[in-house]
Formats: sequence, structure tokens, C-alpha cells
Amino acid sequence: MIYLDAAATTPVRREVLEAMWPYLTGDFGNPSSTHSLGERAARALADARARVARHLGARASEVTFTSGGTEADNLAVKGIALGAPRGRHIITTPIEHEAVLESCDYLRRHHGFRISFLGVDHTGRVDPDELAARLSSDDTLVSVMYANNEVGSIQPVAELAAIARAVKVPLHTDAVQAAGWLTLDARALGVDALSFSGHKLGAPKGVGALFVRGRVPLEPLMHGGGQERGARSGTENVAAAVGLALALDLAEAERETQAARVTALRDGFVGEVLRRVPEAELTGHPVHRLPGSASFCFDGVSGEAVLLELERAGVVCSSGSACAAGSDEPSHVLLAAGFPPERALTAVRFTFGGESTEADLAAAATAVEAAVGAVRSLAR
Repeated sequence: MIYLDAAATTPVRREVLEAMWPYLTGDFGNPSSTHSLGERAARALADARARVARHLGARASEVTFTSGGTEADNLAVKGIALGAPRGRHIITTPIEHEAVLESCDYLRRHHGFRISFLGVDHTGRVDPDELAARLSSDDTLVSVMYANNEVGSIQPVAELAAIARAVKVPLHTDAVQAAGWLTLDARALGVDALSFSGHKLGAPKGVGALFVRGRVPLEPLMHGGGQERGARSGTENVAAAVGLALALDLAEAERETQAARVTALRDGFVGEVLRRVPEAELTGHPVHRLPGSASFCFDGVSGEAVLLELERAGVVCSSGSACAAGSDEPSHVLLAAGFPPERALTAVRFTFGGESTEADLAAAATAVEAAVGAVRSLAR
């Protein structure tokens, strides 16, 4: 099997599993307990938090462990909006992950917030000048993802954050897809909140983290024992936090080398697909895109049908966000970027991980040519 769906999830790294194991067995204590088992768990949790914070350019007290990217996005958008001392207006984009879009819609329906959307161009990128023209000091929050999960386009987050900072409006970025490929240094980016997930970079599913700058009020969504300094009640998953910290350590140590290697593989794969498959179109920005992301629209086919042909050939990929898998609706990302619905339904996404090889992608390009050709022949 050639696995080209790393944007959906990655395998847990062996080093991460080994680091987690003691906190699932001998050191299984509740970190809120005051006996020795609890104290050992609490120390491990504190160490994991400090390590994550270092990579985020943050204080440990500004990092909250969550159950993943979806919860981190929900806590960021709802928590900051409901904790804000002013305004009832959020600015976001139409290509955000559903975790952000649905959180905004919840605030609109239940709390009277007004939601505005920045436009995106055909590559899925926003124009900072539009944010500058529309943003005012009375606004509550700006939320713009760091890199898109479907087309891989990278947003000018630092520039957007500077615009928001000038009028003292907090900016949140969903960095779930950026983790492992781009810097997560929230201080350098200038963002006020940043969320990411562990299973995109070799940690287990079910763990993520949220950075919120200390001066930004945050209303908790979960209430109970007051864990995570009151931001997220519930007994902490110590083993998963330890795994997340190590996965981030490893990813950051390898990031520049892996990004260069995978970018070269991606560019070769994109060139082969465009050469082999007539009327194939690369979606997303040609330059400002994640190293491990290549997505296409193939004229005259169903993307889902191409996926089935590819899986028969041993190539695993997706038609877009894993969270929307099985939907017969066209991608909201491609629609926002100006693709007609019928064109958007032809989309196929290939995302590469650190284990992808040149041989894998050469074989995948051959399989794409055959799969698209087979589906087109059936459609005639």
C-alpha cells in the first residue's frame, strides 16, 4: 500500500509509543492526586507542557492540552468570543475547517454574533489588504487557518496578525495542517491563539493543544474540576500529552530537512501528474503551499470514482477533508475559490508524510494516469 493521506492522519512513531507506555502502566496516577503516583504523573504533564510551550514560543501557562484539533479550535473560537469584553463580530474565511466554521455558526445562532468572511482567490489565499480595510477595534476575533487542509495553501498569517494587533483584535490560527511543516512559534507569527493536533505529526489520535496569549480572556467550554488552569476541566491524558510533546520535539528537529525533501518529491509528483493526465489542474497556490500537499481536479471524472480505482491499485488518498469523507457535496474550499460545483466534485487530494519515497510517488503517478483514464473511459 502507498499511503498518501497524511493530512488525514499519520502513524504513531515508535519513539512516541515508547515514551507513552510508562504512563499507561506503572506511572498511571491521576496528576491531580497528591500521593507519589499522582505527583509523578503531574511532573510528566508539566514537562510535556513546557516542551510544547518552547516550540510555540509561549509560556507553559499559555498551553492547554485538548482532545485534538477540533476541540482546540472550538475552545479558541468560542472561548475567546465569549470571554471578550467587547463586540459581537468575528471575521474568518469560507475555507476554514468545519471546527471553526461550525463554532462561528454556533455563536451566530445562540449568542447573536455577526460572522463576516474574507474572500479568497482561486488559489485559496486571502488578501491582507481586505482584512485591513474591514477590521475595526470593535471586532471580537479574527480566525484564519495557517494552511488549508484540502488544497494546502499557506496563508500570510504573520501579516494578518500584524493588522489585527494594530487595532488590538485577537487573531486565532488553526495550525493543524501546518504542524511539522511550518514554524509554530506563535510569538514570531504574532498570533494570539494557535491550535494544533497530535495525530498529524506522529502522536496518537485524541490529543492536541491550544496556545492562548496570557492577556486574552478565555471562557472555558468544559466545567468541573478546574484542570488546565480552569480552561479545560477533566482528568488530563498524561500519556497522550507526553506523546504529543515528543512527537513535536521530533518533528521540529527534522522539519527543515523533511520539508526540503518532501517538497522535492511533491514537485516531481505534480509535474508527472500534469504531464500524464490531460486536463488535470493543480488546486491551491503553486508556491505558497505545504510541502506534503498536492491536490488536483480531473476534468470529466468523479473524484470518488478515481479514489476507488486508486485504492484497487494500492494507492490510498482522499477527495478532500477526512472529516467530510462520504459527503456527496462539493468541497466548500473549492467552491469558495471559484470552482464550479461539477468541477469541485472531481477533486482528489494526495498528502505525503515523512515516510513517503520517490518510488512511492513514481508508482502513484502511474496509478493516477491509469485511474483517471479508466474512469473517463467508463463515462464515455
